[in-house]
Amino acid sequence: MSFNLYAIGNALVDSEYLVNDAFLTAQNIQKGQMTLIDGDQQKSLINALNQSFSCAKRASGGSAANSVIAFAAFGGSAFYACKVANDNNGDFYLHDLRAANVSAPQHAQVNEGVTGTCVVMVTPDSERTMHTFLGITAELSPQELDLTALSQAQYLYIEGYLATSTSARHAVSSARALAQAQGIKTALTFSDPAMVQYARTGLVEMLAEGVDILFCNEHEALLWANTDNLNQAITVLHELSPLVIVTCGSKGALISEKSQQTTIAPFPVTALDSNGAGDAFAGAFLYGLSQHWNLAACGRLAARTSAQVVSQFGPRLRQEQYQEILTAFVE
Repeated sequence: MSFNLYAIGNALVDSEYLVNDAFLTAQNIQKGQMTLIDGDQQKSLINALNQSFSCAKRASGGSAANSVIAFAAFGGSAFYACKVANDNNGDFYLHDLRAANVSAPQHAQVNEGVTGTCVVMVTPDSERTMHTFLGITAELSPQELDLTALSQAQYLYIEGYLATSTSARHAVSSARALAQAQGIKTALTFSDPAMVQYARTGLVEMLAEGVDILFCNEHEALLWANTDNLNQAITVLHELSPLVIVTCGSKGALISEKSQQTTIAPFPVTALDSNGAGDAFAGAFLYGLSQHWNLAACGRLAARTSAQVVSQFGPRLRQEQYQEILTAFVE
């Protein structure tokens, strides 16, 4: 079977809580970023959360997973290289992927360790803050790749969160080598400002000689280039990729080729939860590319999809919502 999209990323079961700023302050949690913690720290955090809040949603997650699920929901064929443990969360994760019509390696589930989990805390301003226990996904390695599936893909999509893991970076290097040999286009997302701030060396390693497509948000772009001018940042990012896509929250998005820029207008919505917005944008954009749409059309579909995601709780839409967006878009 051939795939339009082959992605590599962390496999995390997300538990989402609606919290307030006072809770984040009391717990000394840095708002708006992803922080890696160990299993005991996460148990302590969940205990504190459950005293005042209830879990609003539980789903298979991870940045690239959210993107490939959106991609598949539009009708694209998608494969997700990941690693989970042989436990309840691992069973839940793989079942959720398959229910979304996303394929995974036969050997994605291993007997040792525990499946990674992520606590997502959403404040009333719709900002998401994540505390992640990677578990067995920290040991994602070249062994979890299905190179036969990758060799039959149009696009390879790499999650920036993998920058923190030596073995995952080795997996990315192996995948990129095959993609380059086979003429498969490669895309990478920075995933989170924390990766740019604290895992830049790992990102540089994964970027290697550059990628065909680079996704980031405005904050990440400015951090990478160490500037407060977005145009200057984009110029720097073009050293990494000929096609740079920058999401700008309620201001829309910018698609930059070296010769020109295209502005994508935002879809006005009431934002409730920003968790997964950038992931949805990338998944929808890549779907458009896989269908040979022009860049502006890809951007409009992506902006419409991410707007719908932020207008409700959770990082993903229902299957029928993706199809409704696509139907309205192509009519």
